[in-house]
Amino acid sequence: MTQSTLREKTANGLYWGSISSSLQQILSIGFSILIARILTQEDYGLIGVLSIFTAIASTIQEGGFTAGLINRKKIVHEDYNAVFWFTFGMAASIYLLFFFSAPWIAAFYKAPELKNLSRILFLGFLSGSLGIAPNALLQKELKVKERTIVDICSVIVSLSIGLALALLGYGYWGLVSQTVAYSVCGTILRWHYSSWRPNFQFNFQPLKEMFPFSIRLMLNGLFNQINSNIPSVFLGRFYTKSEVGDYTQGYKWASLSSFFINNIIQGIAQPVLVEANYNPNYQQKVFRKLLRFIAFISFPSMLGLALATPELIVILITDKWLASIQIMQLVCIWGAFLPVSTLYIQLIIAHGKSNICLGNTIVLGLLQTGILICIHSLGILPMVTAFLSVNFLWLGVWHYWGKKLISLRTRDVLKDILPYLAITLACLFTAWIVTKNIGNIYWLFVSKTALFAALYIFIMKVSRSVIFQESMDYLMNSIRKKR
Repeated sequence: MTQSTLREKTANGLYWGSISSSLQQILSIGFSILIARILTQEDYGLIGVLSIFTAIASTIQEGGFTAGLINRKKIVHEDYNAVFWFTFGMAASIYLLFFFSAPWIAAFYKAPELKNLSRILFLGFLSGSLGIAPNALLQKELKVKERTIVDICSVIVSLSIGLALALLGYGYWGLVSQTVAYSVCGTILRWHYSSWRPNFQFNFQPLKEMFPFSIRLMLNGLFNQINSNIPSVFLGRFYTKSEVGDYTQGYKWASLSSFFINNIIQGIAQPVLVEANYNPNYQQKVFRKLLRFIAFISFPSMLGLALATPELIVILITDKWLASIQIMQLVCIWGAFLPVSTLYIQLIIAHGKSNICLGNTIVLGLLQTGILICIHSLGILPMVTAFLSVNFLWLGVWHYWGKKLISLRTRDVLKDILPYLAITLACLFTAWIVTKNIGNIYWLFVSKTALFAALYIFIMKVSRSVIFQESMDYLMNSIRKKR
């Protein structure tokens, strides 16, 4: 692929990825406001304690073969077919294991209702396994527009079902049905947009070729999911379901926003960096361009959200969720840097170094677990603070490997991201100072967010930010083409 073609596909991927994440975010926020006003902390707490099981199951069933398929230079029908049957078989096996383990899960968390609830919830990853191979094809071919349609439709259908059941008084069953419906709808639409279809010729030779890379990536994903859900395990065991619900709600609202840019990077970074592998200097250029885009979008959106969190929580989901405010703010701060970590990981994967990802993720998880064991009795906020601080410090480790792979200098990285961070912090401080004496919560929220956004855009324009100008130019050109 030529550099001009790759640039065009990257820009198109960023454009459609931004549309997808923006619409999903807006829809999720809108429906989540309504659902959160209806359900209780206990409802969210019950689903929250099961998140580690669904996350682990989804990672194991995928087996790292999506990335393995994307990394292959030449790919044929048999490759997708082998992955399809393997992932479905793994999902079926895991579901049966979890189905019969449901009584023990309920006993561990001292919540009898988890027995039947978990058996229904786990159907989501079983149906999702059927869409892994078609999704890999769409991602490999950078069909971001089609994946955007899949994601948006799945969000609309699943959230509508969840809201309807919540309104009818089914409580946490609305959240369970929402999760399962998202998986089922997504799978159906991925099959619709994929030209590939499986057959019953069971040739698993392609899996053997991908296995060394993919199994390490699968284990990396497994440990990463465990790491991400460690706080939920500790909270579910040592705190009340109501406190778990507060944590789940704060984490969820922050994640809705961090999902915006992180999902874009996960969707395009690996295939784009793989295509640029032929030229290390050009790959470094692509990486740094993506890094600047992340800083331009992620810092203002996540840190700005942290600034407005107190008013946002009270206005949208009422003051019964006040305990989730500080949790959401902490997660927002880490969420600003999460896409940077994701980009480094995608770079490592694009070089086929899944062993590096695995080793780092295991060490990171052990460190996080050890810290949480030592401080879990201090309370939720110290646990969350320590957990996220370790993730933040680990960015230095990810950068070390990026430096080794593409000779990425630390000063270049700082040059790429620090201007956006400094401008964001300056705008945040100004907005906070100017609006801090406003008494009306609605006027405070509108003034704070509007002033922050206006200041950031103004400085981007005055400073003639290249990323800002390119983003605006591409957006305007896309609008003109549609006309």
